[in-house]
Amino acid sequence: MSTPYPFTAVVGQDDLRLALLLNAVSPQVGGVLVRGEKGTAKSTAVRALAALMPETEVVPGCRFSCDPAAPDPSCPDGPHESRPGARRPTALVELPVGASEDRLVGALDIERALAEGVKAFEPGLLAGAHRGILYVDEVNLLNDHLVDLLLDAAAMGASYVEREGVSVRHAARFLLVGTMNPEEGELRPQLLDRFGLTVEVKASREPDQRVEVVRRRLAYDDAPEEFAARWAGEETAVRQRIMAARELLPSVRLGEGALLQIAATCGAFEVDGMRADIVMARTATALAAWAGRTDVLAEDVRQAALLALPHRRRRNPFDAPGLDEDKLDETLERFGGQNEDGDGDEAGNDDGDGDGDGPGPGGGPGGQPEPDDGPPGDGDVAARPEADEAGKPQAGPGGGAGERAPARASEPFRTKVLSVPGIGEGAAGRRSRARTDRGRTTGARRPRGALTKLHLAATVRAAAPHQRVRGRSGPGLVVRRDDLRQAVREGHESNLVLFVVDASGSMAARQRMSAVKGAVLSLLLDAYQRRDKVGLVTFRGAAAEVVLPPTSSVDAAAARLESLPTGGRTPLAAGLLKAHDVLRVERLRDPARRPLVVVVTDGRATGGPQPVALAGRAARLLAAEGTASVVVDCEAGPVRLGLAGQLAGELDGTAVTLDELRADSIAGLVRDVQGAGTRRAA
Repeated sequence: MSTPYPFTAVVGQDDLRLALLLNAVSPQVGGVLVRGEKGTAKSTAVRALAALMPETEVVPGCRFSCDPAAPDPSCPDGPHESRPGARRPTALVELPVGASEDRLVGALDIERALAEGVKAFEPGLLAGAHRGILYVDEVNLLNDHLVDLLLDAAAMGASYVEREGVSVRHAARFLLVGTMNPEEGELRPQLLDRFGLTVEVKASREPDQRVEVVRRRLAYDDAPEEFAARWAGEETAVRQRIMAARELLPSVRLGEGALLQIAATCGAFEVDGMRADIVMARTATALAAWAGRTDVLAEDVRQAALLALPHRRRRNPFDAPGLDEDKLDETLERFGGQNEDGDGDEAGNDDGDGDGDGPGPGGGPGGQPEPDDGPPGDGDVAARPEADEAGKPQAGPGGGAGERAPARASEPFRTKVLSVPGIGEGAAGRRSRARTDRGRTTGARRPRGALTKLHLAATVRAAAPHQRVRGRSGPGLVVRRDDLRQAVREGHESNLVLFVVDASGSMAARQRMSAVKGAVLSLLLDAYQRRDKVGLVTFRGAAAEVVLPPTSSVDAAAARLESLPTGGRTPLAAGLLKAHDVLRVERLRDPARRPLVVVVTDGRATGGPQPVALAGRAARLLAAEGTASVVVDCEAGPVRLGLAGQLAGELDGTAVTLDELRADSIAGLVRDVQGAGTRRAA
């Protein structure tokens, strides 16, 4: 076994180390979610904590790590006789991103249960983590139903496994630690709330500290055992302090004043539910025990708030987690707290620049009509330069035309469901129909490998004709392996939603671009809720650009959208061809994930030779590959040319206006999209 990096040798990351130690003192705090960029010692600190923890006493031979002083009465390996326990290091169990449900919670042998009446259970990772640490790296990339299962087990302290009426329960109390890189996507707010504490980590920008990190890491890599020996004294001191804090914890007094401060703080920050109050109370108590005190002070409440509240302030994927420390200090002081340093961080107190970048009457300066890039045609039509708020043209690089500063998105709204026709087999999600492990049962088949979801009726039908030949004499059914049938289930999958956004001069008027960005923002929010990957391609001037490669981070897409400049001609063909290139690469990376292309444009095509003909050919290329598509028609004004509808026809997709995109306005949209897919199949 390799020598772990010493916990006390981790440079900096004070909040991370404190949060982990508080959970070591009191596992009831509820675990830690560590958010941060790559290469910031997240995994190193978690693995080092396991080596630092005191040894655990277990019942010898028990696969579920029962405590010999109080064994679990429902332990599948029990009942346990009273005998001396065995000591072992604290278990560290790592849950891989690609784990199955059976790997996490364990599996029942359905074949033996039916044929022999034996309740045979193979423990999963939750059983291995009991009374230890369960570490989930990249927890934001884990399937949602697996996250739900492990968080439920962490909250209840037990795991339940049920298969066709046969159930097993075992204790599962563990310190849950999840790490994630926010650039790869966020957790749902409901799941964020289930983690007791959260910390943000980032690499130090101080040269001296960075030098020390490199020096220690090189020394460890060269001689791990020698390096660990140099830190053995500090490790022993921290381990003894953890044990002392655990013994002191029951004696810590959480007074009425501290409880009032906790409740007032959660109320002041408008935190939903009561979990935050409970977590803060447990964290403040653990902080007092860690400091060797029996009374909870205001400084404990303040530190508990900084660890327990920031992630609970996040209500949608476009909110940044954080806490206004000035407001926190004011609340604590108002309700009897005393802030010792009196110097709150000014983070979260930014009022913005107030530049008043809003639309003028009529969508342009002085109520003038929206700028346009001229009538469509196969010739090269020069786009007119944009005008700024004062009516003066702006210089810009967009193909000889002007470039406007980014317009702000309008308020997002709830959109109608856009789905990919047919039945897929991609990653679980909430958008399009798919064959999945979870969902309604639609049929049965012979199992491929281990049986996980039994189709009981089909199994009985398969076994019934053979009962006389098998010598059945009693009431029981004689079932053999060949009779077993796996249930085929239909649920929903996530998709790759690729936005292709027209940022040309014809879209650049303030009112129109604000509405367009609001519509795309609404679709991004919908993609977040449905667990999709998203990508963003824009086209303007002379070319198209992949502004955001496909990612699970919809907030990154929203940030790129917000800063999107506009102006220039409309290279529609370039935008569609760029989308084709992106999809070709993604099919190689993730062939099971089906794409949905959302083209946001007024349908105009200008710039270069025969722009309209080229756009048509590019659209037909996407259609020939069976790519599902929707065109969001952004054309405005009393006279409409219907070019977006023509583009939708070339794509073999459907077209909707910005108004029709709202959930209460397009009841037939899903039918239209699926109808287009049916026409492709025909």
